Amino acid sequence: IEIYRLHVDCKVTSRFAHTVITSKIVNRANESREATFEVELPKMAFITNFSMSIDGKMYPGIIKEKASAQKEYDTAVSRGQSAGLVKITGRKLEQFHVSVSIAAASKVTFELMYEELLQRQLGKFELLIKVAPKQLVKHFQIDVHIFEPQGISFLETNSTFMTNELTEALTKVQSETKAHILFKPTVDQQKINPELDETLLNGDFVVRYDVKRGATAGDIQIVNGYFVHYFAPREMPVFPKNIIFVIDRSGSMTGRKIEQTRDALLKILQDLRPEDHFTFITFNNKVVEWKSSLLQATAENVASAAGFVQTLSASGGTDINRALLTAVSMLDEAKRLPERSVSMIILLTDGQPTSGESNVEVIQENIQKAVNGKYALFCLGFGFDVSYKFLEKMALSNGGIARRIYENADAALQLQGFYQEVATPILMQIDMQYPENAIEGLTKNNFKLFFEGSEIIVSGKITNELDILPIEIKAQSHTSDLTFKEEANVKEKEQVFQNQSYIFGNFIERLWAYLTIQQLLEKSISAQEEDQKTLEAQALELSLQYSFVTPLTSMVVTKPTGQQQMELANKPTEAG
Repeated sequence: IEIYRLHVDCKVTSRFAHTVITSKIVNRANESREATFEVELPKMAFITNFSMSIDGKMYPGIIKEKASAQKEYDTAVSRGQSAGLVKITGRKLEQFHVSVSIAAASKVTFELMYEELLQRQLGKFELLIKVAPKQLVKHFQIDVHIFEPQGISFLETNSTFMTNELTEALTKVQSETKAHILFKPTVDQQKINPELDETLLNGDFVVRYDVKRGATAGDIQIVNGYFVHYFAPREMPVFPKNIIFVIDRSGSMTGRKIEQTRDALLKILQDLRPEDHFTFITFNNKVVEWKSSLLQATAENVASAAGFVQTLSASGGTDINRALLTAVSMLDEAKRLPERSVSMIILLTDGQPTSGESNVEVIQENIQKAVNGKYALFCLGFGFDVSYKFLEKMALSNGGIARRIYENADAALQLQGFYQEVATPILMQIDMQYPENAIEGLTKNNFKLFFEGSEIIVSGKITNELDILPIEIKAQSHTSDLTFKEEANVKEKEQVFQNQSYIFGNFIERLWAYLTIQQLLEKSISAQEEDQKTLEAQALELSLQYSFVTPLTSMVVTKPTGQQQMELANKPTEAG
């Protein structure tokens, strides 16, 4: 079985990435053989299309509601469940895998298409392409086109498998608003050494970039009546933080996990700003407060905290409920905190609640009542014994986010990396306002916190014939209440994309659908049961309308007669 052509074609237009992977395979044997198409794609992406073409006959993947696809599948496959075509394979990736049996000398073409909205993290957008053909490929190429009307401020590519020879196969062309990256190694360049037919191409190919930002009120783009608004202010004063680290030191944290936690906390202590206030609460079946109140991050207090962190050891059970309630009441009772400041609780745990209150629903309710919208709660789940669903719901219900920390050598770096993302809050209570009578289907438009290096994205549909789209942003900074105003000229904005030949015309509409689905799904995690059904119904309708494989839809893949006729591609989620 020979893969004679593998193309990854990626177009990024204003952060929205549209990727097509095409693999052409021929069976050189004189009997039938299994041809496999296996690719990894980013977890945040939605598959939008898949097809197989065998000797010229097309087998398209069809996207349906999950339950009805499953029913159809169960009827077709009476011999029980097969594994499904998509599974999570790593921190950022999931794998799509399909095999089909083809006759001697037959050819098959696989084509997979997926889309995602790139999220800005720590001042960069990252496009990740996983490369692992497992054999030498005669025609191999990665072709990336980026168009950012705001202008590209910096661009870098790197990969985990580059050699000097392979670097010669990489070309980058960049103008003010466009970049083209082409990686096209010959068969000889792909070889580990000239004698062996083994490939070097195995790993990540990453493109990172950022855009120029002029206007304070952000940047508006409009195509076919849909708009997207990007807002990422810079050079603002940073809010002082009041931060309580709630650290699990139950028995399961013993050994490497508690060591890595200590390493990360020591680094994080160094990163606190002098105007921040902080403290630690550690818990197993008992809850221990390092100090009775929050301390200012003076050199002396930080040194004393570092001494405490070095003594952390692990044993006992897990009383998450009491640990978090203790943190909340400590913030409630705190005196002498800076007037305009951001209060947050960062929970790190590796297990289920086993001591004290162990019913996760009760814990969620208790915490939400206590926090009552005053503070942001971030939940970090260490490893795979945690109930990620529980942590995610708790974080999203209290203005924060959840993250999984993987039990690898770099766990301390993952913890630090997370802290870095929330270390510099520069705006709070951000309200993005648009003319009510002229906009439909507006995505989330008020945000509790904005951290430096990230980006706020709002999208919607312009319903009236507007010539001018006025926007107003209200927010609080550390020093004052701010109002930004901007007027976008609709005709002018539409013109920007008109003559870009390689852009798919309805990309802002698809971006709007993608963002709306992601937000509906996120909202449904922390919603009451009744609302959950409504939110999921809306997300399902959009998933079907725009053909996205989301957690609510499945793609049915049919195969030639005589083989397992049907397989399902479902979207896996972090919460499993």
